[in-house]
Amino acid sequence: MATAESNAVVSDFINFLNASPTPFHAVEEAKKRLRSAGFDQLSEREAWNLEAGKKYFFTRNYSTIVAFAIGKRYVAGNGFYILGAHTDSPSLKLKPISKVIKGGYLEVGVQTYGSGLWHTWFDRDLTVAGRVIIREDKGGSVSYSHRLVRIEEPIMRIPNLAIHLERNINDGFKANAQTQLLPILATAVKAELNKVVSENDSLESGKQSDGQKSNRKTDTTNTKHHLLLLQLLASELGCEPDNICDFELQACDTQPSIVAGAAKEFIFSGRLDNLCMSFCSLKALVDATSSDSSLEEEIGVRMVALFDHEECGSKSAQGAGSPVMINALSRVTHSFSSDSKMLDKAIQSSFLVSADMAHALHPNYMDKHEDNHQPKLHGGLVIKHNANQRYATNAVTSFIFREIASKHNLPIQDFVVRNDMPCGSTIGPILASGVGIRTVDVGAPQLSMHSIREMCATDDVKHSYEHFKAFFQEFSHLDAKLAVDI
Repeated sequence: MATAESNAVVSDFINFLNASPTPFHAVEEAKKRLRSAGFDQLSEREAWNLEAGKKYFFTRNYSTIVAFAIGKRYVAGNGFYILGAHTDSPSLKLKPISKVIKGGYLEVGVQTYGSGLWHTWFDRDLTVAGRVIIREDKGGSVSYSHRLVRIEEPIMRIPNLAIHLERNINDGFKANAQTQLLPILATAVKAELNKVVSENDSLESGKQSDGQKSNRKTDTTNTKHHLLLLQLLASELGCEPDNICDFELQACDTQPSIVAGAAKEFIFSGRLDNLCMSFCSLKALVDATSSDSSLEEEIGVRMVALFDHEECGSKSAQGAGSPVMINALSRVTHSFSSDSKMLDKAIQSSFLVSADMAHALHPNYMDKHEDNHQPKLHGGLVIKHNANQRYATNAVTSFIFREIASKHNLPIQDFVVRNDMPCGSTIGPILASGVGIRTVDVGAPQLSMHSIREMCATDDVKHSYEHFKAFFQEFSHLDAKLAVDI
């Protein structure tokens, strides 16, 4: 039976999901929550003047965010207790030139991002969301701003081919991502009839409304994308289509995230991988530092790092493979000491929980799991193991995480991939090898991973949140009991 507390956590998670159709929106939602919890925003372009007992955050590219709370007893060289997750999910991202016209239809050119179950994107009510670069002209002074956008109503769809035209479709469906995975925006006839009358209409045909030749360059936003799409975006942003300089948009499902199942035990949603772990990490940090006394005895720094681009290898300026993490540790440490050796000491005293969703046992595909490692929904966080270091867990880091679970009566599970199957990976090995930090790889169990619509258990959201919160509150005491040379 769900408690009022677990219902509140799950309800909060649903709100977070529905506010976060893209990594940009997820970071914006995280910023709002951190600010309301007393965290101050820092800029990586400026000097940091940090104080023990205070809480801070910074963002990079508007799609990665790092937040931390400094213990009141912290001194340079003490450790960082970090929860790491990622904000991105497999998706269809609009191409730099997205305008496609075929067979009397306006289609939107998209790129596949990550390893998605692309067949699940067919016959879904889709829209677009992301960030837009806007040109603003105020009194003759031109400036450029970054704006988030999300069109709420469905505007696109990728229709399946009728079975009558592909009789063997049920023998194995595999779409060609270049030619068959294009959302339909409108028919060309209706798009022409429904144009908004403005000077932008003439740009589509290359003529000015007064019959004079246009002096605009042909390589403009209006020639790269359907005017109808630009008008929808401009209407949402409260600007003119001409003021849209560029954008990073992705297709999004319009169906909201919900609590579902006959017993209301599941969450049906997109982007559970990995917004579930991002939310639980963020909420754990906020709640573990919410009271005036919460940092009174803390000797370390409690930190959450939510990275972009995990789904495509983390190799970007804002991915886990970038210097974001080491830069953050360095700047905090050096704010309290100019001794360069203090950072090395701090890293050896630190601990990272790499939190990324795990594969729950599927009742219709039981043979896909190793016999002794079959994580179940409602079974709590899964500790991931791999002898070939696809996960960074070892006996020491696993023990520490189990001890926290044991003390708080939280369930815990283990996962090892079958020897005859390839193993995925996470940000854990990237940060463990790049920074040199002790790491454990964990994640809440889920089904339908990388589908447009995934599912997990409500209990595991609460278990994950409680485990992460306990990690922040308990780690410095538990680590002090470990032999120094472990």
